Amino acid sequence: MKPQPEPRPGASRWFPPTATAPDATAQLFCLPHAGAGAATYRDWQSTIGGDVEVVPVELPGRGARFAEPLVTSATENVEALAGPLLERADKPFALFGHSMGALLAYELAHELVRLGRPPVHLVVSGYAAPQLSPRSRGGQVYTLSDDRLVQHIKALQGTAGEVLDHPELLELLLPVIRADYQVCETHEFTERPPLPVPVTALGGTEDPAGDDEALRGWRELTDAEFRVATFLGGHFFLHEHLDDVAGIVRRAAISQPSAI
Repeated sequence: MKPQPEPRPGASRWFPPTATAPDATAQLFCLPHAGAGAATYRDWQSTIGGDVEVVPVELPGRGARFAEPLVTSATENVEALAGPLLERADKPFALFGHSMGALLAYELAHELVRLGRPPVHLVVSGYAAPQLSPRSRGGQVYTLSDDRLVQHIKALQGTAGEVLDHPELLELLLPVIRADYQVCETHEFTERPPLPVPVTALGGTEDPAGDDEALRGWRELTDAEFRVATFLGGHFFLHEHLDDVAGIVRRAAISQPSAI
């Protein structure tokens, strides 16, 4: 049997044990997309390398937290996560989020700024800048019928086909996806001073959330350095371009924005 990683200082239900990076000089907290959990980042540590510790975030209602109630509010998620994250953070850290994770990472960055411990960088992926109309993010997906919701998920090509074709697995997955879409589609943008944090926005060329306007809208949300990087592909472009994406977020986490 493969040995399990030892728990880390500050570990909690938010941060499952992962591969170690004992020589890391920075940390990267990774928030998942809708329907996903911490396991979506299981390969990132080996790809990014040992100088950045990858810390996937496990949200309620998935993974080892499957029995916990699902959360349908970005604010509720962020308020509950901020304290444990600051306990877990023992090095300079960056935030990364894909799709729903990008929205959570953005709101979390504001909360951490308020608490006096901002991230060194915010990397958002596959998500239109949140001040834009919700229509640019696809409308009210969380209210669709089960059949139409499955069709929507299949079109995004980010969930294994065997899961979508397996009724028992689908029965477990759909409530999580609905809750996560509700997080995004009921989120109300709050006017605040721009983040004093560099922001990098990533997107796929065939993803509506990754078009030029949607990504460059993030420019308005920071008064620090801002960059955009696009990749061939759809909403889950990062699966096909993991090495390049990992290089970008690694440089962000070790505070080398000019090299991105």
